[in-house]
Amino acid sequence: MKILDRYILITFLRTFFSVFIIFMFIFVLQGLWLYISELAGKDLDISVTAKFILYYMPRLIPLVVPLTILLTSIMVFGNFAENYEFAAMKSTGISLQRAMRSLSVFIVILGVACFFFANNVIPWGEYHFYNLRKNIAKVKPALAIAEGQFNEIGNINIKVDKKTGERGQYLDGVIIHEKSSTRTGNHKVIVSEKGELKSSPDSNVLQLELLNGNYYEEIIDSKNSRNEKKPHAKSYFESYIINVDLEILNTEDLDEKSQSDRYSMLDIKQLNRAIDTLDKERKDDLKALSNTLYNRSTYTALNLNIDKNKKDSLYTGELLDLFNLQNKLQIINLATNSANSTTQIIESNKRNFATKKIWYNKHITALHDKFVLAVACIILFFVGAPLGALIRKGGLGLPMVVAIVLFLTYHFFGIFAINSAEKGSLNPIIGSWLSTTVMLPLSIYLTSRATNDKGVFQIDPLLVPLKQLFTSKRPIRLSESETKEYNYYKKYTLEELVKVIKSQGEYDLDKRPKEIALHNLLNRNISLENLKTEGLEIPAKLIEAKSILKDFKDYSKTSLVSFTIGGILLILHFVFRNNKLPELAEASLSLSIISFIFLAIYAVVSAIVYSKFYKTINEKQKRINPIWFFITLPLYPLKYIFLKNRIEQHFYLSCINNIK
Repeated sequence: MKILDRYILITFLRTFFSVFIIFMFIFVLQGLWLYISELAGKDLDISVTAKFILYYMPRLIPLVVPLTILLTSIMVFGNFAENYEFAAMKSTGISLQRAMRSLSVFIVILGVACFFFANNVIPWGEYHFYNLRKNIAKVKPALAIAEGQFNEIGNINIKVDKKTGERGQYLDGVIIHEKSSTRTGNHKVIVSEKGELKSSPDSNVLQLELLNGNYYEEIIDSKNSRNEKKPHAKSYFESYIINVDLEILNTEDLDEKSQSDRYSMLDIKQLNRAIDTLDKERKDDLKALSNTLYNRSTYTALNLNIDKNKKDSLYTGELLDLFNLQNKLQIINLATNSANSTTQIIESNKRNFATKKIWYNKHITALHDKFVLAVACIILFFVGAPLGALIRKGGLGLPMVVAIVLFLTYHFFGIFAINSAEKGSLNPIIGSWLSTTVMLPLSIYLTSRATNDKGVFQIDPLLVPLKQLFTSKRPIRLSESETKEYNYYKKYTLEELVKVIKSQGEYDLDKRPKEIALHNLLNRNISLENLKTEGLEIPAKLIEAKSILKDFKDYSKTSLVSFTIGGILLILHFVFRNNKLPELAEASLSLSIISFIFLAIYAVVSAIVYSKFYKTINEKQKRINPIWFFITLPLYPLKYIFLKNRIEQHFYLSCINNIK
């Protein structure tokens, strides 16, 4: 290895491990806050906490390593560029790709290592992390209940005023709201003076014994007339025992991690086997459902009692009219019950299939995430390294901001794609690779820009045409000497400028002094009536055109305001509708329609005034084309800027040509 490669690699590794340790420490603290904040001060052993951190750390690698690579590459290459080390390298013929060679090899090796880590170590950590939390809930069940607040455990919400005892198993001032599986709301309340938590490490059941309390339950009768009296049941007890399944306790804890994390405990071989099994089970379930619906239709038994040799006559009346009233009722009830039963079966299976589909998609996502981690390390390096060389700033200031913004973009794309993939709205393979795929063009673009010593973005080719389009064009293009003459005329008074204009003869070949003086005069925003009183010859059509121009500006501004208000209200309509606020959504839509109606009215009026202006200055050929007018109406802000600049320019030219 050459000295330059060794120097770049050592510099990168030194920064990499420093940043990695910092980020790992930050994310571990975040994990402690999210997962075991309720365990602080609850008599947990140090060894248990150490195991928790040890088993939790592997799941942080897919977050910490890509972010560390991105920030480190920006810092290191930014520092090289800031200290002109890249300039020294390029002066000796060493390109950016040559400087990145040793680091590229290291990043590829790191990506492969991350793949094996994700395939072996992360599933190991997930398995032990899940079981550790499960064991904590068994041995120390009191940890699931915090003092002074309601805690959801299974189908109950429990609040205690105080906990005592070696394991916090003795409870004072217990209030329990028990949920029902058949109806919503708090219809059952249990209040007791004291309670005790009892459990065994070998049992999955948490037993809660309540002492000296009362039991309240609201009774809902099937007849609404009886519910008006609000019946309820009340009883007193000396001892009351509630059993809670600890599997439910662990499932409800922390967003159902016991269910959603099980696919992350598998390696590639196990995931492929699980995916095949889930796919086969899904096909079997669909086949079983189709057989069930087919058998319920009794289609095969329809022709058992029909004589095939007997010809039937054509009947065009109502089929039910062939039966008496009692049989009609039986047939209708049978058909209704059969349809309702079939609908319930379909809806139940639909929910079951949706749940299994989510579980199936999670396994596919987990499988591809192992490969995505390796590829993401390589791509983010080729995003950060050229970006650092382009921004030419090292340290933890600007590089930290840029790295966090890029990584948040990458991470949010990943979260959005994975959530969509799990719900089935996006292919799970695409969902796994989307964020990395988004970063790939950026890495190619930045590497190309850094290699050619260009800036991050070159926006002049875009801005210059836009400026030329929307900037009001002046009819006079002044040379350097004429610009000096124009600036000299700025010192002249109104009377002196009028003399310069009037002194220009009709047969003078050089009319530039008059044009420059008139150009200066018009830029002073003096009304044409005042200029006429100073002795200049101003045609009446110019004064009328000036008035029409003012009307056009007023009408077009009103149209622009109506367009803006209508657009904002239309956006609010969709926002309110998506947030289930139908009243506000309907009101926003109605006001938006009214605003767009005003837009159409004033836009038509401004178009008429616009055409009238050009008729006044004898340039009818420049009036608005009606077809073009309606096509460009959805882009009215751009149209407003373009027409305003155009009409001002033509009025200016008309003044130059007609004022004497």
